[in-house]
Amino acid sequence: MAAPQNIIAIVYDYDQTLSPTYMQEETLFPAFGIDAAKFWKRCAELVKAQGYDNELAYMKAMLDYLGFDRPSNAELQALGEKLTFYPGLPEMFEELNHGLLTPEQEAHGIRVEHYIISSGLKVMIEGSRLAKYCRAIFGCEFAEDEHGRIAFPKRAISHTQKTQFLFRINKGLLDLSQDVNDHMPADLRPVPFPHMIYLGDGPTDVPCFTVIRQYGGQAIAVYNAAETSRASFKKCFQLAAHADRLKHIAPSDYRQGSHLRLLLEQMVQEIAEKIVAERLRETEAGTVRAPKHS
Repeated sequence: MAAPQNIIAIVYDYDQTLSPTYMQEETLFPAFGIDAAKFWKRCAELVKAQGYDNELAYMKAMLDYLGFDRPSNAELQALGEKLTFYPGLPEMFEELNHGLLTPEQEAHGIRVEHYIISSGLKVMIEGSRLAKYCRAIFGCEFAEDEHGRIAFPKRAISHTQKTQFLFRINKGLLDLSQDVNDHMPADLRPVPFPHMIYLGDGPTDVPCFTVIRQYGGQAIAVYNAAETSRASFKKCFQLAAHADRLKHIAPSDYRQGSHLRLLLEQMVQEIAEKIVAERLRETEAGTVRAPKHS
């Protein structure tokens, strides 16, 4: 039996997409007295001189800097309560979930779900005000030692590996013990790619932008309009105008009436309309007409 396929999934990167700051700089560094410039310099050295992946470099640097003061995952999660976001968040999550879809669309079981795929720390996002609105959050993770302190990278998600989690959403395989490479027919996948919208902020999101576009989904690159150097805008402009990775860019303002909100709402509504139209076609095709009496 085919899956209902009535979910519209909005998938977000985290750093620079939902928040103007990196989560480590906003909460972790102040809590443990870490100098941000020295920390990122150390990460760059690990990448350049020793060949570390970027994500493993920052996770190793965290462990090195924290030393015997390494916190538990629960303490990192508590730090997530202090994370701040772009204007309109987290309110937008609630507003898209209630009031955007028409009664007819809701009657067909259509709903909006939110997912975050980040190369930052999963546990900190789980401690944030965004967590309760998300169906699933994927990010880098630490294992703990016998004393309950973070001790070793348990999972690192690079920008290329993020695409795996798009397929997990597509197939409904949100439990990481499930093999995402298992074959699944298209009609059994709960979230077809054309029902998916991806938001990112730049080149590190290119693999996800590419997969989304290749399989018929939609993507938006967001930029920080308050950034005086315009570097954030230029990254997005290059992706849209020259690299042909996506069609839409917008300032990272999630409030009602903003350019980004108008794009998101229009995309959601058009996907919902297509789902309803498809349901009606299926009903029509499966209906046996009663004979007409002369």
